[in-house]
Amino acid sequence: MRALSIAATGMSAQQTNVEVIANNVANINTTGFKRSRAEFADLLYQTDRAAGTAARDDDTIIPEGNSIGLGARTVAIRSLSMQGPLASTNNKLDLALNGRGYFQVQGENNEILYTRDGAFNKNATGQLITLEGNLVIPSITIPNTATDVIVNSAGQVYAVIGATGTQQLLGQLSLANFANETGLAALGGNLFQETPASGTPVIGSPGDVGFATIQQGYLESSNVDPVKEITELISAQRAYEMNSKVITAASDMYSVITKDIR
Repeated sequence: MRALSIAATGMSAQQTNVEVIANNVANINTTGFKRSRAEFADLLYQTDRAAGTAARDDDTIIPEGNSIGLGARTVAIRSLSMQGPLASTNNKLDLALNGRGYFQVQGENNEILYTRDGAFNKNATGQLITLEGNLVIPSITIPNTATDVIVNSAGQVYAVIGATGTQQLLGQLSLANFANETGLAALGGNLFQETPASGTPVIGSPGDVGFATIQQGYLESSNVDPVKEITELISAQRAYEMNSKVITAASDMYSVITKDIR
């Protein structure tokens, strides 16, 4: 009975949907996190009689066919890269991106990775790093004599030196944009990696056309909306229950049929 396998694919799809929602809710307080959404498509159709074929010898055309779909499948889990709200931290090394773009950081194998998480710190030599220890690219070194650090919206980093308040330019932060942000590979730890689907990075300065500006003393919060996630969860749960009821009904019908045959 096809209804059993069809409904089973629906249950599997909704299970995936709930897993995606669970990950969104788990990361509701993760800096720079972008919520995901499961995308589904129908499976192949089993056609007993195709529309548009001849019905009789007089070439009468059948207006409607007889096709039954075989269920649903997950085709993608799409990352939704809408801007998250900015939260004030009053930490001079916290940098939020307001707009498109990614900070560039150095991976474990010296490859370039990308992140929206601007919660930075200093290592033992004063270099700007992520909370996981990844070196920020281009490298910025803050001298020990600095009494303050200023990062403007264009990504220029200044150190305030001594009691006179002399500002020393330390470097210029740059950002990376991608033609297809959803094609980036998520590595965990708020890091992403370039893939053939994302395209090659386009490097620019904060504030350039198409690039974000930098907000010092802020962090970008997750763009997960708790109310929307709860609504999506209820919808997925109801869809799962409906598919399970279809399986129960189909099983009962099959039992009746086999009983009558016996």
